[in-house]
Amino acid sequence: MQTHPGTVYRFGPFEVNAASGELFKNGRRVKLQEQPYRLLLVLLENSGEVLSREELRSRLWPDDTFVDFDGSLRVAVRKLREALGDDAESPRYVETIPKRGYRFLGSAARLAELPSPATAAVVAENVAPSKSVAEVGEGLRTAQFHTSRWVLSVIVALLIIGTAVWLRLHQPGKALALTEKDTIVLADFENSTGDSVFDGTLRQGLAVELEQSPFLTLIPDQRIQQTLRLMGQAPDARLTPQIAHDLCQRTQSAAYLTGSIASLGRQYVLGLKAVSCTTGDVLAEEQETASSKEKLLGALDRAANKLREKLGESLNTVEKFDTPLEQATTPSLEALQAYTLGRRTQGGRDESIPFYQRAIQYDPNFAIAYAALGSIYWGDGETLLGEQSVRKAYELRSSVSERERFYIESTYFHYVTGDLEKSRRIYNIWAQTYPRDSTPRIGLWLLYFQEGQYEAALPHLREAIRLAPWKSSLFRNLVYNLICLNRLQEARKVAQQAIADRLDSPDLHLGLYRLAFLEDDALDMARQAELVVGKGHSEAEMFELRALTAAYSGHLKESRNLSRQAVESAMRAEEREFATELEARAALRGARFGNLSEVRLHAKPVLGVPTGRKAQYVAALSFAIAGDSARAQLLADDLAKRYPDDTLVQFVFLPAIRAQIALNRHDPSKAINLLQPGAPYELAQGWLGFLGLAYMQGEAYLMAHQGNEAAVEFQKILGHRGIVANSPTGALAHLQLGRAYATSGEQDKAKIEYLEFLSLWKDADPDIPILKQAKAEYAKLQ
Repeated sequence: MQTHPGTVYRFGPFEVNAASGELFKNGRRVKLQEQPYRLLLVLLENSGEVLSREELRSRLWPDDTFVDFDGSLRVAVRKLREALGDDAESPRYVETIPKRGYRFLGSAARLAELPSPATAAVVAENVAPSKSVAEVGEGLRTAQFHTSRWVLSVIVALLIIGTAVWLRLHQPGKALALTEKDTIVLADFENSTGDSVFDGTLRQGLAVELEQSPFLTLIPDQRIQQTLRLMGQAPDARLTPQIAHDLCQRTQSAAYLTGSIASLGRQYVLGLKAVSCTTGDVLAEEQETASSKEKLLGALDRAANKLREKLGESLNTVEKFDTPLEQATTPSLEALQAYTLGRRTQGGRDESIPFYQRAIQYDPNFAIAYAALGSIYWGDGETLLGEQSVRKAYELRSSVSERERFYIESTYFHYVTGDLEKSRRIYNIWAQTYPRDSTPRIGLWLLYFQEGQYEAALPHLREAIRLAPWKSSLFRNLVYNLICLNRLQEARKVAQQAIADRLDSPDLHLGLYRLAFLEDDALDMARQAELVVGKGHSEAEMFELRALTAAYSGHLKESRNLSRQAVESAMRAEEREFATELEARAALRGARFGNLSEVRLHAKPVLGVPTGRKAQYVAALSFAIAGDSARAQLLADDLAKRYPDDTLVQFVFLPAIRAQIALNRHDPSKAINLLQPGAPYELAQGWLGFLGLAYMQGEAYLMAHQGNEAAVEFQKILGHRGIVANSPTGALAHLQLGRAYATSGEQDKAKIEYLEFLSLWKDADPDIPILKQAKAEYAKLQ
């Protein structure tokens, strides 16, 4: 090994101390075995160079000629990547060069060599705050050092620094620095320049700088707005020092930060000040001068970094998480101002989107603005527009801050490519790096929820609520999650408490509608529907829920009317892609009931029109069930081409479409085989309200005359009422279970299930094909 035992390497959030043989991440030790650690040192020593396998063997196993070298090297590389949170397919640190060897990507800072562990121990002992300066000097005189002059220089420097820090922390009346458990309120800047471009903009720039820190935690704007309402203030009230102080006390924060900007000729003077909420003492102050408006964000960046250190953050993390504001955000104050207005509204298409679009017009390379725009589009059901924006953000991510990189990359893999495993890895690293950030926890919850792992999803959601109890959307998500687990009483308590705590939201009432259906409470269902009238996206979703309820009882004419209203509501909200998806859902209901005209009417608009993957999947499945295999195959092939890495497309959507085509060709064995890889995701369609894979698997077993196996699949649907809720699949499962029992010769059980279905459909429209078939089949059982 060529590395000096005192060398320290630094890259990303990691630090390697060759003297102690340890790897640290954000100051915390990371466990790493000897061989992976030695491999890391060799790669760092030759950063950027490709090291062959033979060269690595001579470095790592010089005396062992019988070692299983290839296997040992692969294990060492794998463990090293696990410790670094790296990915072999998209490496950030350790790259595999096929048939050649390995290379450390990027560059690692090689810091000044430090004393040996023994020397460091003596220094640590002699700079202890409990000893006087005289005692420290005596300790140094008596210590037996056998090192070079540079080591002595380092010791003296550490002595001076340690003494200065001790004196500073023990000055009478000196305010103590913050801790990593404290929170901060960020006030508005006092702008005496007369230039409105600074209003709100500098505060947002400072927020971006401070949010890079894993040490400091700002009170989010959403919580500030909620607290302002409780204080009798407007949610967009200007955050003066007095209001910031009151907010600070109400949120039990440790300090509030104020800022000021003034013009001095052509120059600008920036001031920052941190004030203790409890004592009113000034904790830290900074001032910077900018020679022009264009230099202002650079001055803010310098002032913020100095302030971070004064507030107690280590110089180590300040340097690690210090992307200049012009890179992390934008060099354009006008673009930053528009982005700030978008952040403050966050009210959906009509409010936030124009501001983000304006920010991008000012600065076409504004990465985080593209990401924010994409998230809004996605939330409104406009997934294609969302993909386009997030893809652009991903292309521009090279210069953003570490936290913004996490946000952009996780969003890209989660929503654009659909690779749930890659996004999971990023969310996990994000949560480790920023343990007080709720966003990666929310992302992890959604991943598990989408996969149908509702029990595994729950801890991540509860942790997000602990970190951000003011986010109303989290309680809506918790209600959904609990309903999917059939924990109905707990779900209702959560919803009632959220409403009592003024954390209500339109989407919460969608969950309460499902809950009322499962509790057979028609009056509450009607009340919940009334509460979302005129609420944009939620109104359209409520019409769709009511359409499902009508179809569940066989009232297809009413269901068609409600579906039409859902589409019209989505169009009024200018959510065209979501309207197309609603059309596709109506087509699928018609297909399940044997109404082929419904499929042609509602699924045909998807053909030849770019749309999201969910709408395309539902339309393709509708065509397949209706027997139009050619159109189904066309849509399936396009899905496979557009989303080759999408987990749900590859393991749920495509297997379902292809299995139905196999059933159309009377090949149940092929259908069963096609559906097998999707078994881990068979509960994954909670957001569409039916267990499509289980239902289709049951149909395949029925065609194969395997009644017992078919019964198991249809029982899954009846056993997960919280997921199925008011989907017509829940009613049809009784009919299919009756058919399964009849196939296996269990006539009495078959009669019970047929009667259950016919009871649910006692007032159904009489001309439904599947109802006519059910009545004829039941008559033969008598």
